[in-house]
Amino acid sequence: MGYSRESLEMIFDAHDRAFAFWGGIPQRMIYDNPRTLVDAVKVGKQCRFNRQFLALANHYLFEPVACTPASGWEKGQVENQVGNVREWLFSPRPRFKDLAELNAWLEQQYREKLAQRPHPDQRSRTIGQVFAEEQAQLRPVGKPFAGYVEKACRVAATCTVGYDRNRYSVPAEYAGQGVFLRATATRIKIVQKGKTLACHKRCFGREQQILDPWHYLPVLERKPGALRNGAPFVQWDLPSPVRKVRDHLLKQDKGDRAFASLSMAGSD
Repeated sequence: MGYSRESLEMIFDAHDRAFAFWGGIPQRMIYDNPRTLVDAVKVGKQCRFNRQFLALANHYLFEPVACTPASGWEKGQVENQVGNVREWLFSPRPRFKDLAELNAWLEQQYREKLAQRPHPDQRSRTIGQVFAEEQAQLRPVGKPFAGYVEKACRVAATCTVGYDRNRYSVPAEYAGQGVFLRATATRIKIVQKGKTLACHKRCFGREQQILDPWHYLPVLERKPGALRNGAPFVQWDLPSPVRKVRDHLLKQDKGDRAFASLSMAGSD
C-alpha cells in the first residue's frame, strides 16, 4: 500500500490491510524503530513503543520486536528485497492519477510476483508456494482494529474544525462547542459525547475546506443570500430534479429565500 505520509493512523491501516492480504497474523513482527511507533530507544534492543501502537499489537496478539539501531544484519534479506521490489515495479517509473489507482496496481503486481518469482533461497519454488506453507502457521484474522488518532478541538464560527492543514464542516448548531476529531487513513469523524456529528472523506491537500452544505441549512434560514455565493453552496452536488428547482427559483425575486425554506422543510 502507498500512503501520503507515515503517520500513526496510516500505520494502523497498513497493519489491517497487511493481515487481510496475508490471510493471517504472525506471532512476532520486527520494526526498524520508526519514530511514529517508538517513543524512546534504549540500550540494545530495548525501546518504548507508542501506547496506541501497543493497543494495536494487543488487539491482534502479536509481539512487536525492535531492531538494534544501526544493525542492518538483523533484518535478514529485507533491505535487499525492498531494493529488488523497487526495481521490479518502478523501472521505468509508472504514473497514476491518485493513490487508489496506485494501490490497485500494486496489489495486482504483488499477486503476479507471488506466482511468478522464484523464492530467494528455494529457487525451484515460487515465493507464493513457499508462503502458502507458512500461511498455515499464521493466527486467523478476527475483527479489524478500529484505530484512529483523536484530538480535542473547538468548532470555529465558520462551523469547521481543523486537522492536518485542512478544515472540515460540522453542523452549524455546534459552532463554538468542544468536540473530538477522530482521524483514520481515509476518514475524518467529528464526535461529541459519543454522538457522531459529521463524517468526511479525508483530504490530503493543504488549506482545503471540506464542507457539507447540509451542515449550513440553519445559516441559510438567517442569510438566504448565502445560497448564491456562500462557499458551502457554490458547488452543492444536488440531485438533478432538486438542482433544477434551485436554478429556477434563483432566477426569481427572493428565490434564494424560497429555496432556503424548501431546503429546511426537506431536512426535517
